[in-house]
Parts: sequence; C-alpha cells; structure tokens
Amino acid sequence: MSASDQISDAAQHGGNWLTNQPYVLLSITALCWAGNAIVGRLAAGHIPPVTLAFLRWWFAFLIILPWAWKYLRRDWNMIRASLGTMILISLTGISAFTSLQYWALEHTTALNTLLLQSAGPLFVAAWSLILLGVRLTLAQAIGVMVSLTGVLVILLHGDLTAIAKIDFNKGDLIFTVALLIFGLYTVMSSRRPRLHDLSFVAFTFGCGSAVLIPAVIAESLWRPVMELNAANLLSVIYVAVFPSTIAYLCYNRGVHLIGANRAAPFFHVVPVFGSVMAIAFLGERPQVFHFIGFALVLTGVYVTSRKASARTG
Repeated sequence: MSASDQISDAAQHGGNWLTNQPYVLLSITALCWAGNAIVGRLAAGHIPPVTLAFLRWWFAFLIILPWAWKYLRRDWNMIRASLGTMILISLTGISAFTSLQYWALEHTTALNTLLLQSAGPLFVAAWSLILLGVRLTLAQAIGVMVSLTGVLVILLHGDLTAIAKIDFNKGDLIFTVALLIFGLYTVMSSRRPRLHDLSFVAFTFGCGSAVLIPAVIAESLWRPVMELNAANLLSVIYVAVFPSTIAYLCYNRGVHLIGANRAAPFFHVVPVFGSVMAIAFLGERPQVFHFIGFALVLTGVYVTSRKASARTG
C-alpha cells in the first residue's frame, strides 16, 4: 500500500491514534484558524478578499486531489445523489464564509474577529435546533458560557467592563453574517452523505472555488488585482495549507466523531491560540489573565463536549 493510501485509509477508518481523537483534531483546527485571522488581516489591502478566498480553496483542492482522486471516483454516485446538499455545503462553508471573512478583515481588526468567533457555538446551536431539532443540554449551555467568559477575560485583559469600549463596525457585522453561514455549514456537514473524508473535502474545496470564479472576475473589474510578490504568495500558501487543507480535514473529522454541538465550543479555543501567537510572535508578555482565561476556556470546552445530548450527530 502506498503512503497516500495509508494516509487516506487512516483518515477514513481511524487507522491511527490521531484520527480517533476529536479533541486533538479540533484543537489543531483552532490553532490553524487563529493563524488565519492574523494572516487574513495582514493580507487586507494587498489581496482582494474574493481573490484570496478563491486562491485558498483552489490550491487546497490541488493539494488534496492526488490523495482523494480514487475516493472521488468511488463515491461519485453518492455525491450525485446528494448534489444539492453538497453544493450548498460548499457554498456556505467554503465560498461564502471565507469571502466574507476576508472582506470583514478589511474593515475590522483581527482582535474583533477573534472575539466575535466566540459566538460561533450559539449559531451552531440555533441551526441544530432549527434543522435537526437538537437542543443544547444544560451542561453544554453552561460550558459554552464558561468558555465564552474565558475568551472575554483574555481579550479584555481581565477587565470585563472594557467590553463596552470595543468599537464594533462594518467589518464586525460582515463577520457576524459569516459566522451565521458557517454555523449552517457545521450542522449540514454533520448530516453529509457517507463519503470518504477525502472525497468530501475534495468536492467541497473544488466546488467552492469554482463557484467563486464569476465573483473573482467581477472583483477584478473594480479592484486592483493581487501583486505577485513574496508576501502575497506566502499568505496564499499559508491559507491553502493550514486553515484549509489541514484544518478542514481535522474539523470535519471532529464533527463526524462527536457531533456539531459538542464540536462547536472549540470556536472558543481560536482566540486563545490567537493570544498565544501574539505573545510568541509579537513580543507581548503573558499576564495572569491569560492563564485564568485559558483555564476557563478549557473548563467550558470539557464540560460541553464530554457528554452528548440525546442526539448530537
């Protein structure tokens, strides 16, 4: 068996330790997405948002295709049978969410988007209730609130009263809409056809990028095109590899293993990792509130995800 076959079979059948560890997988996702907020903000004004979204998913599709090709061929009949659902999943989680996220980062700070990301579990819970009739358990609701409090402690430097001073703007509204859309993607992906994991991500990456082609053409008519320089190319490579290929494989597998509502609290880990990156790469010093907030986030995630509701997916 080739190395690619071993990787693919492990991803589908839990053939190694990592692919059966949803909390580790979802933590890897959060780490990759935290970096995406920083890179997306750095790229703002240099790479148009739809262009960055298209390049992100097109290159991610090319990266994953060699491993996914034989599974795509095998699963094609199932994909065709659920084509409407698969296209909608691609539109929400790939095309719309990412384009809106990068557009939002042109009008707001990475800090604000990290803070707003903490509302993700609430949108997932709402869509789970609307589409699947799944309610949060009391433990899950408490866990969401505890971890959200931890996020606020970190982002507001221990002063929760400072939340009234945060300046929310156009970009924050755009990103809130993006999170609403991603919540729909999360719930729908938990009810996807029984495809191989690589078939699923390859189709959604390819379909999501293809849908963006008309928007990229339209964007190029009224905005300057991306310059081919080292900084822009490194940004594209980062978003294609880490928050796309690696993060979505881990996220989809995590949702498959424990369901949407139990996976959603890991949104709260994203701003925690964002704060750690600020300490590591921007020279910020760790403070007591960092440790308090991180402890609250971990407590909330543990309480929320350790026990499923009657039906979480």
